[in-house]
Amino acid sequence: QLVESGGGLVRTGESLKLSCEASGRIARGNAMGWFRQAPGKEREFVVAVAWTGGITRYIDSVKGRFTVSRDNAKYAVYLQMNNLKPEDTATYHCAIGPLVQGVMTRRTTVYWGQGTQVTVVS
Repeated sequence: QLVESGGGLVRTGESLKLSCEASGRIARGNAMGWFRQAPGKEREFVVAVAWTGGITRYIDSVKGRFTVSRDNAKYAVYLQMNNLKPEDTATYHCAIGPLVQGVMTRRTTVYWGQGTQVTVVS
């Protein structure tokens, strides 16, 4: 029900744009956002956009480099990632669910995308 695209292999400093499209049935009224999971680490929340368009906080490590956006007409969410660093290497998962105290959590996220791999090499 979530279709992600846009991952790939890039070099430090380059950009990628991730896309996620969902069905209206699951996206309508819910926040849409992104988590990422690096090898050997827990899945972490990156950023999300509420149905109303409000944007949550970004995790500190991506502030100023990543930009989230949402198109409710397409039930889609995007993540523009600029100035990528090797530490951004992870599987990025699209997520749909409620906001809890202003963020999405792993426990309360209802729908997950299959993940798209982002690899940044120096």
